[in-house]
Amino acid sequence: MKKAQKEKTQEDEVALTIRRQKLKLGWWALCVFLVLGLVLEALHGFKSELYLDVQNETRRLMWTLAHAHGGLIAILNILFGLAIPFMPGFEGPAREWASRCLTGALIALPAGFFLGGVFIHGGDPGLGIVLAPLGGALLIVGVFLTARGTLDS
Repeated sequence: MKKAQKEKTQEDEVALTIRRQKLKLGWWALCVFLVLGLVLEALHGFKSELYLDVQNETRRLMWTLAHAHGGLIAILNILFGLAIPFMPGFEGPAREWASRCLTGALIALPAGFFLGGVFIHGGDPGLGIVLAPLGGALLIVGVFLTARGTLDS
């Protein structure tokens, strides 16, 4: 009986660690992407050529997508951290992979859009855009694993 109780305690500690990490990461990322949104608003408000010129339309779109996706995935990370206690059957490798995928998506998807807008080539995004599909795939896997984890609860 003590062995099962010890394993349960260790699992609870792992869950608590993941919760703390997701909440910290999510809130800090949300702060970063809100600041990015304010910077974009300032570029728009001050009529920055870097942002508003017609030849920079791709940059404007890519940076707006980086801001929007980053904010959304930051909130998803916060929700993941908050949801863990309500999914007692969602533990082990599936939960850890879901957490890692959501973290990877938080980095890769907005970074791909942002870097794609830094260096534009004749109206096309720069090479950094290759990170966006990777981030999208990580997001889908993380959300799928989490949704599947709700079935065990």
